[in-house]
Amino acid sequence: MAAAWRPCSGLLRALRSPVRPGAGDSGLACSGCPLGAKRYLLTDSVVKLKEFQHKKVAIAYNLPGTKESYLRDLQEKLTQNKLILKEELRTLLHLCNSRDDVELAKNVIYRYHAENRNVTLGEYKFGPLFMRLCYELDLEESAVELVQDQHLRGFFSDCTSFNLLMDMLFIKGKYKSALEVLIEMKNQDVKFSRDTYVLAFAVCYKLNSPESFRICTTLREEALLKGDVLSRRASCFAVALALSQNQVAKAVSIFSQIMKPESIICTNLNVMIHIQSNAPTTLIEILRDATEGNLSRFVKRHEFSEEVLAKVREKVKDVPVLLARFDEIYGKLHVNGQVTTYTLDALLCHTPQDRKSHTVLLNKRTVSRRTLQPLSQSLWAE
Repeated sequence: MAAAWRPCSGLLRALRSPVRPGAGDSGLACSGCPLGAKRYLLTDSVVKLKEFQHKKVAIAYNLPGTKESYLRDLQEKLTQNKLILKEELRTLLHLCNSRDDVELAKNVIYRYHAENRNVTLGEYKFGPLFMRLCYELDLEESAVELVQDQHLRGFFSDCTSFNLLMDMLFIKGKYKSALEVLIEMKNQDVKFSRDTYVLAFAVCYKLNSPESFRICTTLREEALLKGDVLSRRASCFAVALALSQNQVAKAVSIFSQIMKPESIICTNLNVMIHIQSNAPTTLIEILRDATEGNLSRFVKRHEFSEEVLAKVREKVKDVPVLLARFDEIYGKLHVNGQVTTYTLDALLCHTPQDRKSHTVLLNKRTVSRRTLQPLSQSLWAE
């Protein structure tokens, strides 16, 4: 196992000190997000909470006997030190509906892992299942406790378990705990996924400290060295954090490496970069270009956050010529419907709906609707 990746003393101090969302000159952190709802970073296709809940209903319906008798029998097996079977644990995790039920499940998990810690190849992964249970019941503390328990090393051996837990903590605003989970994930040598980097950079952005910036930068450099592909969302969080820490050159460098920076988040981050780069004339040109041209109504125009535009106005207010041009452009942006009330923080933290791939849909359909022949044989006919 690789050497433990531990935060330096500065991070430990940061974890013990109060978090001040929004600290930093750029004010990029959350301040009255107009979305209003819970913030989450993982899409429904990753969390799979509905599928989990449907499975819970099905298992409870098909259970021989009552839930109470099933839990009682498992408790007796624990007391009598009997072997816990895989199907018994899987069923138990689907039957839990309360904190007391989860306490029993935790005891069963400890016993099961002690009996099967050396049997990992091809085995069923219980980690995501337990995390979805905690997700449903708002028991992130129980999840953190088990993930950090050295006696359960190897039980949470997949990135999905850690990603779900960090997403839970992000929703609750427990960014320090989420960072500790990230550090634990790295110490356990669990491979990062694209979602992991989004979560990691988002947590660092929310903590908004010199130490979290250092961690974000280190993780990003390690990812690039390993050849990992960083998503645009992850890079946007890194840019926003760099701006919050007044590291404008770093923000420019990261932004320049984003592929297809045409999203609304990238548009507004680009404006923020020019604000902090002290380039008011270029700012006006960027906004002017966004309003000009005979674009079809079917072509999506650039949108700007009202919050970001207010910062532009603040930047040019002492130059009458630029202020007059800004006010004119500002009016055109509103007329064109190119202004949103979402803050930059709200745009960063908002998770878009899942986009179903045509390839996935094609793979699911194995029989032709027209010829009723296997799809591979009927493609030429269709």
